[in-house]
Amino acid sequence: MERTSVREPGVSEMRISARTQYALRAMVALAAGDGPLAAGKISADQDIPRRFCDNILLHLRRAGLIQSARGPEGGYWLARSPEQISVADVIRVTEGVEPPPHFPGVSGPLTEILEKVRDREQAQLREITLAAVVASSRPPAPWRPPAPRPSE
Repeated sequence: MERTSVREPGVSEMRISARTQYALRAMVALAAGDGPLAAGKISADQDIPRRFCDNILLHLRRAGLIQSARGPEGGYWLARSPEQISVADVIRVTEGVEPPPHFPGVSGPLTEILEKVRDREQAQLREITLAAVVASSRPPAPWRPPAPRPSE
């Protein structure tokens, strides 16, 4: 599966699979929605191939991040509020958590160093909630000058 690198100069490279990118898009769409969303709408609005979308939604439902109901009023919705679901939660479901590689001999300290890097990345991703992503995607309200004060 295709992986995209997320990297800033001087920072370790984090690879995110297409599956995880699609899962994050679907979860943000659900967080921004006002009720249950049909898989077809999520797929179309988020440019996710329909078969991938169905599979990802099933996986997210089995992991307990979303719920679903069938029927004309059915669809998918978040199992918890968007403030309670982090980007790390979604990545953990789709990517899992791999232990850092073990380095033998003189390179042994690299094991601990890479573990610390992974822990820092996870901590940062746990701080970013779906609610924060949705809030940052909406333009801020237009500036309005303060109301004139009545003269005394």
